[in-house]
Amino acid sequence: MTEATSLATAAGSPDPAEGLRAVRALRRLLERLEAIQVANARKQGWSWQAIAETLEVSRQAVHKKHAGAESPRGKGR
Repeated sequence: MTEATSLATAAGSPDPAEGLRAVRALRRLLERLEAIQVANARKQGWSWQAIAETLEVSRQAVHKKHAGAESPRGKGR
């Protein structure tokens, strides 16, 4: 069983403390995965609009959240 699978199982626990800890850990994992994939998409030339549409969020939201992670010599806006 992977860590993500274990966390997903724990998120359904009847014990709120266990369930909430699992939700917190899943949220952190999700944020890391999203940052990795956004950086990957940008390196491959994806526009902020294409990333936003894939994530089903606004271009402004995805840019605000992830643009700071790009290097100063990156693709920018």
